[in-house]
Amino acid sequence: MNRPDIPGWGADLDRANRPAVPMERTPPRLEGVHWDDPPPQPMRVEILKSTEHLRMPPVFGTSVPPRGVSGWIRRRAFRHSENDLRHWLMLLFADRVDAVEGVVSDARRSPRVRSVAAIAGATLLGAWLVRRWP
Repeated sequence: MNRPDIPGWGADLDRANRPAVPMERTPPRLEGVHWDDPPPQPMRVEILKSTEHLRMPPVFGTSVPPRGVSGWIRRRAFRHSENDLRHWLMLLFADRVDAVEGVVSDARRSPRVRSVAAIAGATLLGAWLVRRWP
C-alpha cells in the first residue's frame, strides 16, 4: 500500500514536515491592528437595511432612494428576511412598478412622450376592444 497516494494522508504529521505550515500564521494576521472604524457615511436619504445586518456598512448607495408605490413595496419587502422568498419577489415586483412609474413620470413631463403614450394607449385599448367584440 502506497500511503502518500491516500487522500488526506499525513495531515496529522509533525508541523515541521507539513507543506502548509509556512502559510499558517500562529499569531493571527490582524493582531495589534491600530486603526479605528471608518467614519460613517452621512445618511441624507432613506436607506433600506436588511433584517440580518445589525449595522449599516461603511459605504452604501444613495442615488435612488425609495419613492412612490415601488418604495412602499420595497419597505414592506425589507420587513422580511433575505432567506424568505417574499423578500425577493416583492423586490422584483417593485422594480417592475418603478419602471411603470418612470414611464408615467416621463409622460407627465414631456409633450412628445405624452403624445406617444396617448397613441400607444389608444392602440392598446382599440386592440382590446376589437378582440372582445363578438
